[in-house]
Amino acid sequence: MIDLDRAIDALRAGEVVVVPTDTVYGVAVDPSRPGATDRLFAVKERPTEVALPVLAADADQAFSLAAEVSPVARRLADAFWPGGLTIVLPRRAGLGFDLGGADDTTIGVRVPAHEVPVALARAVGPLATTSANLHGRPTPETATEVAAELVAVSVVLDGGPCAGAPSTVVVCSGEGWQVVREGRIGIHQLRGVLS
Repeated sequence: MIDLDRAIDALRAGEVVVVPTDTVYGVAVDPSRPGATDRLFAVKERPTEVALPVLAADADQAFSLAAEVSPVARRLADAFWPGGLTIVLPRRAGLGFDLGGADDTTIGVRVPAHEVPVALARAVGPLATTSANLHGRPTPETATEVAAELVAVSVVLDGGPCAGAPSTVVVCSGEGWQVVREGRIGIHQLRGVLS
């Protein structure tokens, strides 16, 4: 049984939690908590120049973080959320999330097809998340392996094996779109929706 309450308490305290997702295991924090993303970067040994994407409970929560949502982005979300697609949008002014990266004008958002991160995002708010591995290394497939590699995390939620391609990342601006990482969703699938 997964102890969501313990994870919710840890996230609200600004701590790093390991969560299963529909792609790979992730490390997550509440980006509204001071210092939380700094802890995530430190645990993962990830350069702060590499921005963190955000997992949301649903499309409304995800899109509330954006300054604008193009019709293209909405069509992609309707087709592939919940699921393995991260959509990069113009960031809402004054959002206040420290997600790292050199560009604080955009934000990558995704609604995962997994009940655990969805429940956590519904309880706590959007989660800054990245794969649960040391930077540059493969992501372990089990919670036990993740816990052995990332020893400084507060809570590890065991959702069974998580293996597969990471999410596909698409930048949407105006009527344009560009794939910056092909993963779970193929380019041909995107074109099928947008053509």
